[in-house]
Amino acid sequence: MAHRLAAVPGVVGVMLGGSRARGEHRPGSDWDLGVYYRGDLDLGALRALAGPGVEVAAPGDWGPWVNGGAWLRAEGNAVDWILRDLDRVRQVWDRCREGRYEVGTQAGHPLGFWSPCYAGEVALGRVLADPTGELSGLRRETADYPEPLRDALTAAAWEAEFLVEGAAKGAARADGLYVSLCLSRAVGVLVQALFAADRRWCLNEKGALAVAGTLPGAPAGFARRVSELLGAPGSTAEELTATVAGARELVARTRAAL
Repeated sequence: MAHRLAAVPGVVGVMLGGSRARGEHRPGSDWDLGVYYRGDLDLGALRALAGPGVEVAAPGDWGPWVNGGAWLRAEGNAVDWILRDLDRVRQVWDRCREGRYEVGTQAGHPLGFWSPCYAGEVALGRVLADPTGELSGLRRETADYPEPLRDALTAAAWEAEFLVEGAAKGAARADGLYVSLCLSRAVGVLVQALFAADRRWCLNEKGALAVAGTLPGAPAGFARRVSELLGAPGSTAEELTATVAGARELVARTRAAL
């Protein structure tokens, strides 16, 4: 399938991504194929390859970052095609090497889409079809985590403290939604910082907390404590205030460890 995709006009190459590329998959895990393209992509050829009844989303149809693609089945397996504009991926990679990143709003990513994910997908993926060798070259580049990006993401952990102080104001008003959103975002910022400190690519929120808790920079019991705080934040002002106090202490310990 990867080689047939690579023959579609506009497609530069195809990578296996997700848990299967990292060797962390389960028997029923999807097969994620990153379809890297440049310029005008022949959607008609993609749709013909996908077969009848399969909707192929054009670039941008799935949002500004996830882009487009298709969900289909092949020989009983769930297969996802995920479109990636290779020029944009390279642009993001260049910015990562300068210590610059952005966090965009994207459906399916409750803590936002962190742009370094583009580079991380290449670094952690497996090249399946690469007629020009460009994907393989980019994969070699991304194998080394950029120190400027590490510095930027670990320094950005300050936001977690700022969010906790905002949550304290919401707790006094018994505003459970605001408190939960602030604390979830605070944890997400800390997780990104912990991954970066270990020079490890963080691709999305799924499973990231469990991994972050095992990293050298994480304080003892980090993942367990986060689960306790977010799992039962409370509903009254008193309960929410106590949760925020626990989060404040955890943020302080994590920042000190970083």
